[in-house]
Amino acid sequence: MAVVTIDARGLKCPLPVLKIVSVSAKIPKGDLLEVAGDCPTFVDDVRKWCERQKKALLAVNMNGSAKVVQIQF
Repeated sequence: MAVVTIDARGLKCPLPVLKIVSVSAKIPKGDLLEVAGDCPTFVDDVRKWCERQKKALLAVNMNGSAKVVQIQF
């Protein structure tokens, strides 16, 4: 299982989710995507995207001022 990471800190929504969309087609089933973001609506936007795409949002953690989400593909 591979882990793909995206640093979306400093980007305002919806740009973090658009970055997720741009790499999602290349991530094989079973792999993880970790995304760091600091936009106020980042976690809610990612959660909604995961629900629509039927992806599992495994974790939301803090890393300094950023939130890091883990998405299972």
